[in-house]
Amino acid sequence: MPDGFHATQESPSTSRACWIEAPGRAAIRPVQLQAPGEGQVRVRALHSGVSRGTELLVFAGRVPPSEYQRMRAPFQEGEFPAPVKYGYASVGVVEHGPPQLQGRAVFCLHPHQGRYVVPADAVHPLPDGVPPARGVLAANMETALNALWDAAPRLGDRVAVVGGGVVGLLVAWLASRMPGCSVQLVDTHAPRGRIAAQLGLQFATPADAAPEADLVIHASGHAQGLATALRLAAFEATVLELSWYGEQPVSLPLGEAFHARRLTIKSSQVGHVAAAQRARWTHARRMALALSLLQDGQLDALITDSAPFDQLPEVLARLAAGAPDTVCQRIDY
Repeated sequence: MPDGFHATQESPSTSRACWIEAPGRAAIRPVQLQAPGEGQVRVRALHSGVSRGTELLVFAGRVPPSEYQRMRAPFQEGEFPAPVKYGYASVGVVEHGPPQLQGRAVFCLHPHQGRYVVPADAVHPLPDGVPPARGVLAANMETALNALWDAAPRLGDRVAVVGGGVVGLLVAWLASRMPGCSVQLVDTHAPRGRIAAQLGLQFATPADAAPEADLVIHASGHAQGLATALRLAAFEATVLELSWYGEQPVSLPLGEAFHARRLTIKSSQVGHVAAAQRARWTHARRMALALSLLQDGQLDALITDSAPFDQLPEVLARLAAGAPDTVCQRIDY
């Protein structure tokens, strides 16, 4: 059996889930499970991942009312701002379901919960070579993949990725595998350079970053990072914006050389398949590709922290307070 399979104290009819009870406060609550019906599976969680972007904005109660419906997670319970059960990076083993899924390690866009019952088509089997502990990167990899479809880098492009979080690192790693592309990861936190080096990436702080990039992808989550991205962009280059700011207003230096350089700012969001691929790619096909891209063991470098499920409320508070050395936080069940 894959690493991480172990017994839990929960029963097939009971579980526990993490709820954001109020902005800035979470707790573990008991859950009653219905028996899986036809076309459903019961999954026992092994690991889940914490999104340092969207999930921490939800934890802080910073989802604007206009986005309450669009920002719902697939199996979210409750309503924004709180109480709400949120999350979308769960890896587990199918305990009950169709024969082809029984006993398989799977990924599911489900909140942090020890056991859960979902439709069978909501789980995605992990390919051979992807251990469950690395599978928590699947949602981030899907976002990075969609971003590169939106960005459409060309062979030989000079690419700058501003923001060395999980998504930024994955975008830079994918782009660096394109023939002829020169990719530089830019982050204000110099220790991120060690992880960049483990992934074979060039690294620079904003002050030392090379200008004249053909394509800039911004994923820092901070307005200063977007300003850096604009500064690094070459004539008629595109800046792809991956950060979501919630209710926070963002000020940009659109004077200076923005118009003279004829720059383009373009948004990307994983909720829709990128327009260039949408006619042929379903969400399931995109997820299958994202999972296959996790077969490279180099990516274990992104999972810098782990903690048991019981500590998740404290982990969320710690991450919301800063924790700059944490890239991907894994939760173990």
